[in-house]
Amino acid sequence: MIRSELLQALSKANPELRADDVERVVDVFFDEIAQRLAEGGRVELRGFGAFSSREREPRKGRNPRTGESVDVPGKRVPFFKPGKEMRARLNVEA
Repeated sequence: MIRSELLQALSKANPELRADDVERVVDVFFDEIAQRLAEGGRVELRGFGAFSSREREPRKGRNPRTGESVDVPGKRVPFFKPGKEMRARLNVEA
């Protein structure tokens, strides 16, 4: 699902809200998650999962075109851990 599909689904489920209000809610939702992660925090959505960030150590990489060694700096990357209910929904026997 892409962002526009999410906006359409939310608009359909909430016809009393204007489309720009739905878009504003989605923007605030994602901005708050991104802001919390940028601060080094964690966002937990019960029944869905938890977003956090993890540190990647600096390492030696390789330029695939030339084969020469390249220093790759350390960085923080987003990480998602699905909740128990989400894992159960994904593994339902049909």
